Amino acid sequence: MRLTILGCHSATPRTNTNPTSQVLELKNHMFLIDCGEGTQVELRRHKIKFSRIKHIFISHLHGDHYFGLVGLVSTFRLLSRENELHIYGPKGIKEVITLQLKLSDSWTNYPLIFHELQSKESQLIFEDDKVEVHTIPLKHRIYTNGFLFKEKIGERKLDINAVQKANIDKAYFRKLKQGADVFSENGKLIKNNAVTLDPNPPKSYAYCSDTAYDESIVPIIKNTDVLYHESTFLNVNEDLCDLTKHSTAEQAATIARKADVKTLILGHYSTRYNGYDLFKKEAKQVFDNVLLAQDGRSFEFS
Repeated sequence: MRLTILGCHSATPRTNTNPTSQVLELKNHMFLIDCGEGTQVELRRHKIKFSRIKHIFISHLHGDHYFGLVGLVSTFRLLSRENELHIYGPKGIKEVITLQLKLSDSWTNYPLIFHELQSKESQLIFEDDKVEVHTIPLKHRIYTNGFLFKEKIGERKLDINAVQKANIDKAYFRKLKQGADVFSENGKLIKNNAVTLDPNPPKSYAYCSDTAYDESIVPIIKNTDVLYHESTFLNVNEDLCDLTKHSTAEQAATIARKADVKTLILGHYSTRYNGYDLFKKEAKQVFDNVLLAQDGRSFEFS
């Protein structure tokens, strides 16, 4: 599982900070999560292939989370894209994007498929044989969702030495990986657990931005491997959280602790602050394993 931060700051873009966008690579998928201004420039900067992006998840319709979307959709058209593009976001996202395409006479030459969200309960919005994605209802000024990405349990791994010792033909390797018992070349039944190993534990990633402190999300993200939680403010400005429906670094860490996640990544910083160290310092008073998102930074989780 690889996470690349294209932008992790709140409000307006600046020459040295980008609004929210990130790419999650999971089980051969490349998911784009939010699409603030400048996202396609950052995709190019980090040499991320546009053609691999087939699913885009938009948390809410504040500009710093989706103003780059219509530009990216249009660029895909100019690049003669043919593959479907699926966009998951709040009800209204189809109207706002298609209106811009209509008025600019820039209809896509590829299938553009919208999945509009309006439920206030967590729901499954994407699933295939390897990954599933659930919404995380968040508490913000407008309808907002985070997203929980979960790997499914993979195939079993062959214990090659044991397989060879049991004299199993290669034709049965696929069945072994699927958990079946097989016969050796001399007709002996070989139990699967004698020649295979457990698959790697499935990974999970929870994305929560923007939101006020809200413990109702804890059961949804319980035991998640990695949690990205907004930390717009430091404690000195905690009074602004009620007004803006954002969180402090310490509040994000409290959610991480209550949810028993393994790793917390802080982001969506207000540009009123100089540097990031205080965000980490305040969070670590509550939760130990804290990482800081920074524009252009990638994280690997194996």
